[in-house]
Amino acid sequence: MQEELKVWLEWLGEHAELETLVASAALVFAAWLANWVVKRILVRGLYKILRSTRETQLQDFGIIRRLSNIVPALVLSIGVNAVPGLPEAAVTVVRNVCGGFIVLTIALALGALLDIINMMYQRRADAHVHPIKGYLQVVKIVLYAVATILIIATLIDRSPLILLSGLGAMAAVLMLIFQDTILSLVASVQITSNDLIRVGDWVEMPQLNADGDVIDIALHTVKVQNWDKTISNIPTKRFISDSFKNWRGMQESGGRRIKRSLFLDQQSVHFLSNDECERLHRFNLLDEYLTEKRREIDEWNAKLEERGKEPVNTRRITNIGSFRAYVERYLRSHGGIHQGMALMVRQLSPTADGLPLEIYCFTNTVAWTQYEAIQSDIFDHLLAILPEFGLRVFQHPSGADMREGYGSVSQLLSRPMPQLPQPSDRRDDDKTGTADCNQQ
Repeated sequence: MQEELKVWLEWLGEHAELETLVASAALVFAAWLANWVVKRILVRGLYKILRSTRETQLQDFGIIRRLSNIVPALVLSIGVNAVPGLPEAAVTVVRNVCGGFIVLTIALALGALLDIINMMYQRRADAHVHPIKGYLQVVKIVLYAVATILIIATLIDRSPLILLSGLGAMAAVLMLIFQDTILSLVASVQITSNDLIRVGDWVEMPQLNADGDVIDIALHTVKVQNWDKTISNIPTKRFISDSFKNWRGMQESGGRRIKRSLFLDQQSVHFLSNDECERLHRFNLLDEYLTEKRREIDEWNAKLEERGKEPVNTRRITNIGSFRAYVERYLRSHGGIHQGMALMVRQLSPTADGLPLEIYCFTNTVAWTQYEAIQSDIFDHLLAILPEFGLRVFQHPSGADMREGYGSVSQLLSRPMPQLPQPSDRRDDDKTGTADCNQQ
């Protein structure tokens, strides 16, 4: 067997071209076999180990699969020197291409490793406070830039320092090309260091029609999911150059503000009579207030002189003041209002649309649906209880108001007109009156 193999090799050595072809085929087969062994045996076995330990990120991002491609490239790069009769130029090309492929594979594997680092970092409880995705993207840019220089240097078989020396002259061009990247990097650093926004924050930027939750913070863009479930991609630098509202403070405080006014008809404001005061004593929330207010007013009025005891000089209870006291006490006894935050009921300046009575308080929840339900329940009750105080809500005339008004005018016009004296009679009366005045 050995003698036959020796004879075959001697015969093959006499045919140089065939020897080169067979050696090249053997080298390619060796590279394929190495690739098959690594991916089918080593990589699959390693994946099984990772699945058993629940560390599937390496498999999901393909980092091991990329690194396994280095093995056949190394086989080709090393074995090409052993191929007899292969031109030196071909050997150089194969080695350079394999070297560039190895550099590219390592760069892609490191990029996948950075993605794994970001995913593992996001598992932390405070990951949304200080996201690192923007910084990792900067590292990726630097990594790919260095890899590109090394690949080009490997393909042309020159030192990478020669290429780096030429970058100084291209600095201005690179600054212009990567202007947005540089601005986004500076903005990302400021956003992180100043804690301006976090993933999960509710931000509002009216100039860009963005109003919703931040779902991703990257180097170039910040993704905001609006309340209509659309996605707004906002340049990161806009959060530094433009103004925006972050509702995080409200969410962390545990209370959400209610600031809404009831517009009252000013013509319905009046002093309460004794009978009306007695009726308002039925309200448990007002009983103590009315008693204390009546005592205070009686003491004030008792100090007036006899001439000052006219109704215009005395103090009296008003229906709007009683309603304002009722609203405040109603809010303080409401289970959905945060009692540890500001709470007041105040009058604003009268307007052409009525007298605003503003309710200013905070709910004890920040959930949107619960907040709206509490606010609606409060104003439902206040609108329904207004007539008990003799007050009316102001609103512009509607269709029903116009129909009622038109009916009243129609009834007025349907009445018979009074009989007016004739012109001749008026002239006679004038003459008579003139005569009487003259006689006098």
